[in-house]
Amino acid sequence: MAKTDYKTIDEYQSGFPAELQERMQSIRSIIRRAVPEVEEVISYQIPCFKYKGYLLYYSAYAKHISLSYPFSGALLKKFETELSRYKVSKSAIQLPNSEALPLEFIKGIVEFRKKENEEMVKVKK
Repeated sequence: MAKTDYKTIDEYQSGFPAELQERMQSIRSIIRRAVPEVEEVISYQIPCFKYKGYLLYYSAYAKHISLSYPFSGALLKKFETELSRYKVSKSAIQLPNSEALPLEFIKGIVEFRKKENEEMVKVKK
């Protein structure tokens, strides 16, 4: 993809084929349902969701969609079984486009990150 200057998630998503747009929109919908107060922004030229700090990013590629953020050891441990199916680093989970999106798994990650951010705010106070 050519270098761009996206201002909104809609702009970002519109540059992809319809199938990828639908996959990204499914993730976006999961995030919005799990965290109704979430703020949508573009950060590092990809979709980013903020709730009491950074919650989650996603980005699309020809062969996968990445969920990303510097994931905590606690998150990686909690979802260890599910994550074993995917290419994973401390900051990204690659969900192959050749497979159905694991919607419940994504929802679980979003809810876990929401709780982590809420706990972080409590600790800071």
